[in-house]
Amino acid sequence: MFPKPRNDLTPNTLEFEQLPYIKPTGFREYDARWLYPDELNLMGLQAIGMGLAELFRRRGVPLRIVTGHDFRSYSASIKQSLISGLLAGGMEVHDIGLALSPTAYFAQFELDVKGVAMVTASHNDNGWTGIKMGLDRPLTFGPDDIGELKAIVLSGTSQTPGGGQYIFHPEIYDRYIEDLCDRPKLTRALKVVAACGNGTAGAFAPQVLEAAGCEVVPLNCDLDHSFPNYNPNPEDMKMLEAIQKAVLESGADVGFAFDGDGDRCGVVDNEGTPIFADKVGVMLARDLSAQHANAKFVADVKSTGLFMTDPVLKANGATCEYWKTGHSYMKRYSHETGALVGFEKSGHFFFSPPLGRGYDDGLISALAICDMLERSPGNSMSDLLRDLPQTWQSPTMSPHCADEIKYDVVDRAISHFSDIASQGGTLANQSINDVITVNGIRIVLEDGTWGLVRASSNKPELVVVVESPTSEENMRAIFSDIDGYLSAQPEVGEYNQKI
Repeated sequence: MFPKPRNDLTPNTLEFEQLPYIKPTGFREYDARWLYPDELNLMGLQAIGMGLAELFRRRGVPLRIVTGHDFRSYSASIKQSLISGLLAGGMEVHDIGLALSPTAYFAQFELDVKGVAMVTASHNDNGWTGIKMGLDRPLTFGPDDIGELKAIVLSGTSQTPGGGQYIFHPEIYDRYIEDLCDRPKLTRALKVVAACGNGTAGAFAPQVLEAAGCEVVPLNCDLDHSFPNYNPNPEDMKMLEAIQKAVLESGADVGFAFDGDGDRCGVVDNEGTPIFADKVGVMLARDLSAQHANAKFVADVKSTGLFMTDPVLKANGATCEYWKTGHSYMKRYSHETGALVGFEKSGHFFFSPPLGRGYDDGLISALAICDMLERSPGNSMSDLLRDLPQTWQSPTMSPHCADEIKYDVVDRAISHFSDIASQGGTLANQSINDVITVNGIRIVLEDGTWGLVRASSNKPELVVVVESPTSEENMRAIFSDIDGYLSAQPEVGEYNQKI
């Protein structure tokens, strides 16, 4: 009988080699993330594999699953341990080897398999690992799925009937690239920087963009799991600064930043200016709503207010709704509401048919931007950005807050700012026009200035974003009031950055 997982073991000990070890907080809202081996060992991965098989069995989902892994020194070992648990649980495992997360999602459709378990830490620093999971393509786990899996795994009640089967699919790499390249070539000559941070996307992005008709300037596309230049994260300033330099030196039309598992795409324009992903989303929504009448879009609560107020979107008959931040939430809600595209400020974009299959793929996002530029002859990326109404917007700021307490801290913030609104109080010397609480709290002031506080879904942090359509002064004023409250909470630590 396989031992029940423990949460109190220490690496480099006898027990650590003999018992499964899993820190419960690694089961997050919609995927799983752990520091390895400090919070998880390989036997713990076996337990998770057996738990996944048990969850599929209880849900009545066929016991077939796609597995893949990102380019980190330990990801292949972690995946193999996960696979051993899946096989013990009776699963038919379709392994695609080294892959992007969207390659694994593509394989679900290509191989007609419902389930997926992609081993990746995405954009997290080295030392982290994780699993993105799903049992109903193109969707990935939500809180109920993760909660049930967590209960199964930690209780040690998974069945181990055996009888699993392992099938390796090396051809999926080529089939995925061929699928992305099955499109008309661009007629506008575009030079693009493809920056991959030495992560997994380096094995995919340059050749896809070249096949689309772009002249590609590769930047850190050679695979190196030590990430010697910067972390492959489109929101990391080191990555954006490197792309800025490459764009200006090469005279590129646009620079693309792909994250560690290739499901996000950041953008730097032809003048070297990084463009926040939500502004890129508004630009794409303008372009696509001109092609698709009465287009419906979804944006996450961290995103710019322009999705609701932009005059071009209104003139095109487009509508937009805000929803919970998180790739799983956005993917599911975009799918359920029939949105043409879902836009998340972190750079996860979800293109529905006929543009995509509903999952997030940074390469599809990059190709959509190239198509937008092709449909805008005479306009550069910077021209399209300047054409948007001006707003003053902060980066995504992340003060430290422990996983065990961060949701309580956010609940207190919701209560605090909701009370101010209900009592007719002010924030940043303005009255409060609206309070949106689908995910944390987004406080909207009378002039459209807004501020957001929510809990990070995959790290021990809070998330703070502010924006004003009227002035930098008003943006800073609402941040000052929000920060004043948060800084007074003893559980809230240092920010990664401030405005």
